[in-house]
Amino acid sequence: MNAERVVGRGVLAIVIAGLLAGGAYAQSQDPATQQQDVKQDKKDIRNDKKDLAKDRADRNADQRDINQDKRDVKNDKQDVRQDNRDIRNDKQDVHQDNKDIRQDKRDVHQDNKDIRNDKIDLSKDRADRNADQRDINHDKTKLAKDDAKYGDNSAQAKADRKDLRQERTDRNADQRDINHDKADLSKDRTDRNKDVKDLNADRKDRNQDVKDLHADRKDRNQDVKDLHSDKKDLKQDRKDRNKDQKDISKDKKDLHKDRKDLKQDRKGHK
Repeated sequence: MNAERVVGRGVLAIVIAGLLAGGAYAQSQDPATQQQDVKQDKKDIRNDKKDLAKDRADRNADQRDINQDKRDVKNDKQDVRQDNRDIRNDKQDVHQDNKDIRQDKRDVHQDNKDIRNDKIDLSKDRADRNADQRDINHDKTKLAKDDAKYGDNSAQAKADRKDLRQERTDRNADQRDINHDKADLSKDRTDRNKDVKDLNADRKDRNQDVKDLHADRKDRNQDVKDLHSDKKDLKQDRKDRNKDQKDISKDKKDLHKDRKDLKQDRKGHK
C-alpha cells in the first residue's frame, strides 16, 4: 500500500511539474508573438472549415454520380437483355420467313406445273373437238348423199344419222372438257399469281427482318459498350468518393488540431 502511494505521488508530481513548465513557457513568450499565433490559428481554422466544406461537397457530388452510375448500369443491363430478346425474335422471324419463302417457291413451281398440264389438256381437247367437228361435217355430207341416193329411210341414211349424233355427242363432250380446262388454267394462273405475290411479300419481310436483326445487334453492341463504360465510371466515382472521404477525415483532424492549438494559444495569451 505504501509503495502504491509513493508511485501515485510521483506521477502527480510529474504532471504538476509539466503543467508548471508549460505555463512558464507560455508566460515566457512575447505577447505579440502569442497574439500572432492566435491570429494564425484562427486563419488555419477558417481554411480547415473551407477545405472540409469543399471536400464534403465533392464527396456528395461523387455520391450523386455513383447513384446515377448505378441507375445507368441498371438501365444498360435492361437494354442489353431487351436487345438480346429482340435478336432472338428477329432470328425466329428470319427463320420463319425463309421457311415461308421455300414453301412459296414450291407452290409457284407446282402452279407452273399445273398450268403446263392445263395447257396440254386444253390443246388435246381442242384437237379432239376439231377432229369431232370434221367428222360431223363429213357425216353431214355423207348423209346428204345417202339421202339423195338411197332415200331418207334407207339403212345407209339411218347409219349416217347415228354416226352424226355420236360425233355431235363427242364434240359436245370435248367442248365441255375445253371449258373445264380453261377454268382450271384460269384458276391455276390466279393461284400462281397469288403465290408469286406471297413469295415477293415474304422476301420483303425476310429482308426487313434481316435489317432489324442487324440493327438490334448494333444496338446490343452499343448498349454493352455503354454498360462497360458506366461500370468504369461507377468504379472511378467510388474511388473519388472514398478519396474525398479520406480528405474529410483528414480535414476534421486538422480542424480539431487547430482548435486545440487556438485554445492553447489563448491560454498562453492570458
